[in-house]
Amino acid sequence: MDVIFKPQVAKWDVFEVELKGKTEGNPFTDYRIQGYFKGEQEQVTADGFYNGDGSYKVRFMPSYEGEYTFVITGDFSEERAEGKFLVSAARKENHGPVRVVNKFHFSYEDGTKYYSIGTTCYVWELQSDELIAETLESLFATGFNKIRFCIFPKHYDYNLGEPRSYPYEGTPIDSSVLTSDNFNDYTASLGNLKKGNDWDFTRFNPEHFTHIENCIYELGKRGIEADLIVMHPYDRWGFSQMTKEQDDLYFNYVIARFAAFHNVWWSLANEYDLLPEKSMEDWERYASIICEKDPYHHLRSIHNCFGFYDHTRPWITHCSIQRQELYRSSELVNEWRAQFGKPVVLDEIAYEGNIQHGWGNISGEEMLRRFWEAALRGGYPGHSECFMSDDNILWWSHGGKLKGESWKRFQFLHDIMLETPGYGLMPYDKCGWDEICGVPEEEKEEPIKDYYLFYYSFMRPSFRTFYFDDKNEYDVEVIDSWNMTIESRGRYKGKFHIALPGRAFMAIRVKKSLS
Repeated sequence: MDVIFKPQVAKWDVFEVELKGKTEGNPFTDYRIQGYFKGEQEQVTADGFYNGDGSYKVRFMPSYEGEYTFVITGDFSEERAEGKFLVSAARKENHGPVRVVNKFHFSYEDGTKYYSIGTTCYVWELQSDELIAETLESLFATGFNKIRFCIFPKHYDYNLGEPRSYPYEGTPIDSSVLTSDNFNDYTASLGNLKKGNDWDFTRFNPEHFTHIENCIYELGKRGIEADLIVMHPYDRWGFSQMTKEQDDLYFNYVIARFAAFHNVWWSLANEYDLLPEKSMEDWERYASIICEKDPYHHLRSIHNCFGFYDHTRPWITHCSIQRQELYRSSELVNEWRAQFGKPVVLDEIAYEGNIQHGWGNISGEEMLRRFWEAALRGGYPGHSECFMSDDNILWWSHGGKLKGESWKRFQFLHDIMLETPGYGLMPYDKCGWDEICGVPEEEKEEPIKDYYLFYYSFMRPSFRTFYFDDKNEYDVEVIDSWNMTIESRGRYKGKFHIALPGRAFMAIRVKKSLS
């Protein structure tokens, strides 16, 4: 048997074994392939997948350095394959998968801090090569370190064209009749699935998935997490209407192909509650498949439209939240932390832009305010933008170039968060009623903190008065979150006043002096 693999791979990179196997019948459903990987410090079993043209693959993400062996078995072939390979030190830019630490926060597996600054581009990877390259360049330049996007194509307003590929063998419905006025008449999850699609839901299109893998890899090179949306309701092709058996086949295939990438997160669905044909039992079954088949235990969640999923469920690692109120979003992080006891990721707090839909036309100032307020309350905010354009290319779905103002200021916030002691902030409930204050999560039991970050949101005080104790000295800085400046105001003891410019979006950072 021909066995194709590289003899060496870096820690947390993808090690792949490719073999030839049976092609009779339907190889996507008729045959199984599985790999067993063994090193001195770990043993992992991973399912493989059929990649077309008689090619089968199994992938593995090693978490330790040293020598490994592998054994590939299954009825895809009459033979079994064995081999060995060496795992070298991790590449400088690869810190491993993101994990939950300290209950409400994240770090990379190697202990490096991770503060999520996310964005949403639902089908950026299903656009032209030129637009994809432009999106990757924009992501890297702006400092985003997470992006949410779909595996299935998207059907919605401003999304009436065809994607570059489809996940299954077959042909789509004619989209030439679609307009901004009638697109909901073709939305399957609203009960409007039209005739004309011709798909074989038992035969995947490997080119579709290979292309997505290339995009995940390119994101990983740039330090960006790929938050994969496995299902969603914005569909005219019937992908949201598959049977239980077809859904399960899809989930297993997706996990086998993508799980070995270190920068993958699983989002079971975007707006799961807009998929009326999927029951709670279905969602729990999908979750059980991921928990069983993903040997690396990547982060897992599910996103809502109206009603929250029960984020206390043990399979959910973090809350993926869309706001439930028109006005309040980040203001509720305290409640969600207390209710669910997990990291709160605000993947949708409305989007900066100027389209007609209320979820896509807040100002850049308001988006930045929501970012700062969420961060200081111990949450992780997410962005997107929806600006009208003649070509109907909106970042929120297609990527391309960013046009707003808020994104220019996220790296500044991220840098400040990296300077926070420990692994994240928690809301400090002993601050004034008219300010937001975050303190290090690790200092929750300390009566006097070593670090305070105060934020005044849309309020515009001309000064603030502070008193912590009479013993310690405190270094004070005034931060302008919009103009991205940090001004030292000196060292203080006892009761002291700090003058402010009377502008919105100001913050004050107070650090206990160590000298």
